[in-house]
Amino acid sequence: MSDDLRATPKFRRALLKLSGEAFADPQQGFGIDPRIVASIARQVAEAQNLGTELGVTVGGGNIIRGLSASAQGTDRTTADYMGMLATVINALALQDALEKEGVQTRVLSAIWMQEIAEPYIRRRAIRHLEKGRVVILAGGTGNPYFSTDTTAALRALEMNADAILKGTRVDGVYDSDPLVNPDAKMFHSLDYIEVLNRGLKVMDSTAISLCMDNRLPIIVFNLKPGNVVRVLSGEEVGTLVHSESTA
Repeated sequence: MSDDLRATPKFRRALLKLSGEAFADPQQGFGIDPRIVASIARQVAEAQNLGTELGVTVGGGNIIRGLSASAQGTDRTTADYMGMLATVINALALQDALEKEGVQTRVLSAIWMQEIAEPYIRRRAIRHLEKGRVVILAGGTGNPYFSTDTTAALRALEMNADAILKGTRVDGVYDSDPLVNPDAKMFHSLDYIEVLNRGLKVMDSTAISLCMDNRLPIIVFNLKPGNVVRVLSGEEVGTLVHSESTA
């Protein structure tokens, strides 16, 4: 085992937030790329070897996004439920990849579907974490009008996580889109209020407010290989959003 995996983790329990787009080929932007999911699974397996209890919340934007479907004429509530079902598909794909890595997992869904997932029950989720299983949280909050960002904040608080780790395709939070503006400035530390006032695309305002009210830190980082363990080991990776910014 490498030195990284023998390091003492900074967080006893953390929640990893993955967008649906993280499962797709970057060139296509939709669907599920098994190679990418396998790469994510290897990172989660490394994190578990480090000793951190890990929950994972998945989005569904690589299959369908509720807001986009609503904008195209689908009833908003119906569109959001469609998006919730998409997160279950991604959760099952991640579960399969994790089990190929020898990681014990449980998929817990906010929407009852007993043939393929357990219902989300807070105490059950915590017990799975304590037993060393990776808990994959699907189905959003089970309610329309709430994003998977809000789901991540809510579940992290319910399960007493020490931080939310938001894996992205860029290195952190920038003052503008770094994929469009090569001169975009990356922040290494931000206050919750600054995120809200600037309208920075960290998580939606409901999720940020939940984290701010409960002083739950968010680390936004690039989901490239090795970074999950680096973050959990306490290295300064990405952008830290917390209550006392030093930026």
